[in-house]
Amino acid sequence: MACDRVHAALPDPPCQSEEDNKEEEKTFGIFFAELESVDLPLGTTLRSIYDDQPNAHKRFMEKLDARIRNHDREIEKMCNFHHQGFVDAITELLKVRTDAEKLMGQVTDTNRRLQEAGREVTAQTEEVICCRIQQRNMATTVEKLQLCIPVLEMYSKLKEQLESKRYYAALKTMEQLENIFIPRVSQYRFCQIMAENLPRLREEIKEISMSDLKDFLESIRKHSDKVGETAMRQAQQHRTFNSAVAKQASMGHYTKPVYSLNGRTHTHNGLMMDDYTGDEDDSDEELLTAQDLVDFSPVYRCLHIYTVLGDRETFENYYRKQRKKQARLVLQPQANMHETVEGYRRYFNQIVGFFVVEDHILHATRGLVTRAFTDELWNMALSKIIAVLRTHSSYCDDPDLVLELKNLIVIFADTLQDYGFPVNRLFDLLFEVRDQYNETLLKKWVLVFREIFELDNYSPIPVETEDEYKLVVSRFPFHDAEIEKQQDFPKKLPMSQSVPQIYTQVKEFIYASLKFSESLHRSSTEIDDMLRKSTNLLLTRTLSSCLQNLIKKPHIGLTELVQIIINTTHLEQACRYLEEFITNITNVSPETVHTTRLYGLSTFKDARHAAEGEIYTKLNQKIDEFIQLADYEWGMAESDGRASGYLMDLINFLRSTFQVFTHLPNNNNDHASMSGKVAQTACMSACKHLSTSLMQMLLDTELKQISMGAIQQFNLDVIQCELFASSEPVPGFQGDTLQLAFIDLRQLLDLFMVWDWSTYLADYGQPTCKYLRVNPATALALLEKMKDTSKKNNIFSQFRKNDRDKQKLIETVVKQLRSLVNGMSS
Repeated sequence: MACDRVHAALPDPPCQSEEDNKEEEKTFGIFFAELESVDLPLGTTLRSIYDDQPNAHKRFMEKLDARIRNHDREIEKMCNFHHQGFVDAITELLKVRTDAEKLMGQVTDTNRRLQEAGREVTAQTEEVICCRIQQRNMATTVEKLQLCIPVLEMYSKLKEQLESKRYYAALKTMEQLENIFIPRVSQYRFCQIMAENLPRLREEIKEISMSDLKDFLESIRKHSDKVGETAMRQAQQHRTFNSAVAKQASMGHYTKPVYSLNGRTHTHNGLMMDDYTGDEDDSDEELLTAQDLVDFSPVYRCLHIYTVLGDRETFENYYRKQRKKQARLVLQPQANMHETVEGYRRYFNQIVGFFVVEDHILHATRGLVTRAFTDELWNMALSKIIAVLRTHSSYCDDPDLVLELKNLIVIFADTLQDYGFPVNRLFDLLFEVRDQYNETLLKKWVLVFREIFELDNYSPIPVETEDEYKLVVSRFPFHDAEIEKQQDFPKKLPMSQSVPQIYTQVKEFIYASLKFSESLHRSSTEIDDMLRKSTNLLLTRTLSSCLQNLIKKPHIGLTELVQIIINTTHLEQACRYLEEFITNITNVSPETVHTTRLYGLSTFKDARHAAEGEIYTKLNQKIDEFIQLADYEWGMAESDGRASGYLMDLINFLRSTFQVFTHLPNNNNDHASMSGKVAQTACMSACKHLSTSLMQMLLDTELKQISMGAIQQFNLDVIQCELFASSEPVPGFQGDTLQLAFIDLRQLLDLFMVWDWSTYLADYGQPTCKYLRVNPATALALLEKMKDTSKKNNIFSQFRKNDRDKQKLIETVVKQLRSLVNGMSS
């Protein structure tokens, strides 16, 4: 600082003004003051003088010489001023010298006498000194003991804390001992022993606290189930309360909650909140939290201990590693978990308990676990949970169990969502479970429909009283103006008992499907779409399959098939009521753009077509059975004059069968045309099949010979068939349409009965040919069988001219027919 001041104050060279001279004088005055002072170092001042400006030391030396001359003049003046006083003082001292010698002698004498008198005092004084030394030593000892006593007390306190397992407090005591108390008395050996013993005690505390943590981790596995159960119960109570409040709000009645604690809300209106268990005796348990059910003190204690010991990171890594292992164990399901809902419940409880504990640790410990760590655990767990549920739910074939599983998944998701865990993937999984639920429902309803069909008597429903009629109408939307106009009972409803039962079961299926859609947080439109799609599956797959199998069963006869057609007609009409039923449930207008329509119409139409086809098949099979009873004597000389018995029985059967078709529904024009079409098609199919069977009987390759008498008998049977066709067994045929089914047979028989070969051969190939429907190959096959018969029966007829001419005619016709056949084939 002096150097800086000197440097700042040095004058500039050389032409100096008066002010500069004054400033220079002042600066040098400061330097002189510093040099004359004995307290300040001279080096800095001298360096400032010599180093500041060029030639500054010369001016300083000049000023210093002037300064010295001034001091010399002042000293000389002062000596001149005090010289007389000094002489006077010397004179006085010479006068006092004699008196001083006398005084010296007196003092010596007095000292001798005092020494003699003080010997005893000296001895006593030494004793006092010894006592004082002892007192000082005692005070020092007390002082040192007072320093040591707190150390010993703290060490004793440390021992007590260790014995009482207050390890965190013991570590704090150790820290105080090391940093405060032991340094005060570190020179003593017992303190050194204490200091050496403290690290060993710390290691023991670490081991003990780690052992406690392991016990805690083992214990938490046992308590996770209970923690999860409590958390899921509270989440269910919260959901139930919210639903009740929403319902009351919609009804205009709302009771404000008094308070909310741990997911449980209390009100004054006494709402039952325990929907998870339904037991009021568990009200005390409902208030419990994870902290109430689990003692987290080992975790806190161990965390604090490792933090104090500076080894927190080791503890955090160990804890997270162990919890990851436990998470993997928790996520492992039991092999038979899918068999009961309790298996799923225990699985979910353990998982919820695990993550509730982790959430509590996350918020209570500040760093032991992080949000990133819990998110990582949850993502790993979520993938495993979804895989487990997919696998085990696929084994389940009980819809009630699948529904309970869905409810558990919803509560599980809501519970973890309340704790901040993302659960969107679980709700996406519920759509897969919904498909599984629908599959189990469809399997269940297969059995329901089969039972209904097996127990049905396939006859119209008789109603004896108006109450019975109202009961049937309440179960099935039946409307028939003609039946309603009838005042008298009993009445008969056209459908059989299975129709209202099936309609009721379809509604039950819709209700069952709706149960799954509850609590899925989906819009009414989505729920409506799910209900319609599942109902479509029921109609188009399950019910359709059951109807198809029913129709194909051997014991289902024509009467039953006719009744099935009637039933499907009424079920088809009821489809619009099912759509209205779904609309009333979901409040979604059917005019909505994306609304799915029910496919029941096509289902029942397909079933009806299958039943109609089966009617045609069974009629033909019945005709074949009658045909098999035919026993013609193909070599008979002449006919019996009456139709065969088997054919009359067949015609009577057909008449009675077609009477059944009068029961087909005809309450509107569409149904009337449909019933007439079925009856007409069945009748035409039966006649064609009968005609074809009779033709095949004539042309059977195993039949080698046919006589004219057999042809005449066969002609009588065909006449009965034609009479049956002309009697209009089924109304609606125009003209002789039905008789045309036998036109091939009629023309063939007429050709042989009249023996009109010249006309046939002459007109063959012309559109106006009388025997247009007779194929040359057919005529040739039958004629050859008659030729063989003529040869056999008329061995001697060759001697008669007429017989010889007839035989030649047959041979000629055969040759011409063969040429026609060959011409057709070429």
